[in-house]
Amino acid sequence: MRRMTEADLPAISILEQRCFSDPWPLTAFREVLEGDQWTGLVAEAEGVIVGYSCHFDAAGEAHLANIAVHPEHRRKSVAKQILKRILDLSRNNGCYQILLEVRPSNVSAIRFYENEGFVVLYRRPNYYRSPVEEAVVMCRQLDDGTDDE
Repeated sequence: MRRMTEADLPAISILEQRCFSDPWPLTAFREVLEGDQWTGLVAEAEGVIVGYSCHFDAAGEAHLANIAVHPEHRRKSVAKQILKRILDLSRNNGCYQILLEVRPSNVSAIRFYENEGFVVLYRRPNYYRSPVEEAVVMCRQLDDGTDDE
């Protein structure tokens, strides 16, 4: 696990397009690299990027904007390791909670986040495009004393 760099962006863009029906453009990842409050992380296996995330910390809250794992590397704790690193970084930055949005059709992601201590707060109508879908907004407190193993 390491910080995202400009050299990672072509591989991340390909993985983003493979994982999401409404992928972020390459410019969005460049903005992550340039933003003071943003952190981009990549997970590698044998020198190949198998997962990544983008989150930002502001005003005591963390926001997980993007997390993806290559389909061939899912169910191997990659997402769990990425999330643990995000939680540690955000805690160290003084954040007390982390928020995220997820498609209700992404049942496996919702289950993953629930297993990691997130709870559903509410739904945002028409949040996603391609296809249009609401977002399930989830939250987890960071000052809960959990180990995050």
